[in-house]
Amino acid sequence: MTDTAGLTMERKSGATGAPVLEVKNIETFYGAVMAIRGVSLEVGEGQIVTILGANGAGKTTLLKTISGVMDPEKGKILLDGREIQGHDPDEIVRLGVAHVPEGREVFPFLSVEENLRMGAFTRRDDGVSADIEMVYSYFPILRERFRQQAGYLSGGQQQMLAIGRGLMTKPKILLLDEPSLGLSPILVQEIFHIIRRLNAEQGVTMMLVEQNAKVALKTAHYGYVMEVGRIVMNGPTRQLMESEDIQEFYLGMHGETQRGQKRWKRRKTWR
Repeated sequence: MTDTAGLTMERKSGATGAPVLEVKNIETFYGAVMAIRGVSLEVGEGQIVTILGANGAGKTTLLKTISGVMDPEKGKILLDGREIQGHDPDEIVRLGVAHVPEGREVFPFLSVEENLRMGAFTRRDDGVSADIEMVYSYFPILRERFRQQAGYLSGGQQQMLAIGRGLMTKPKILLLDEPSLGLSPILVQEIFHIIRRLNAEQGVTMMLVEQNAKVALKTAHYGYVMEVGRIVMNGPTRQLMESEDIQEFYLGMHGETQRGQKRWKRRKTWR
């Protein structure tokens, strides 16, 4: 199967066996406005899949629909082959979907460790303390501040805490919404280095929504591009980075054009 941009729809690198997450032709509305327009995608076990797109493309709505915050009007969402659309968000967490929302949304008056334990509220096993130690091993600054109220952490530290809290659910898939938002370039590199380590060392499967296309494409195995609620391009990230449209409109790389054609006049090939 080939999409409108000419990229082959193939099994993504890093995927093993059946996909963890399948989204099939979903439509989601804000009131009378269709925000998601027939989106279909897959995330394979052990993969990082990124969703690229400008503000208003529908990326956050897509994550909210997957995690049960919003219900689709049409289509199916399958986790390990089981339909989860229409279930309550807390049930979807129990089934294995952890959503780290845009803006972090930590519990400001609880300590760092209390926030992490809140992430494990659905669990009934004996591994919570061991998993807190695992989170601290990836985010040492959180260990140093485990008694501090989360509201007094820096933006980068709150993002680390939000990711750590998501990991405490022992998710089958971790949904990350704009983890670079509001962070300095150095912190962005640090956060994404840890994301790559968690994937490589712990096998955490992730769906990553990110406006920083360069860092997202370097981190993920496979990518989808959204515009006005629909998928307009998809492919392995190495292949996407070679696309002229991605280079010009998402990576800011634009060379000379015929007769000095200005960048804003160039039309995307997927339109």
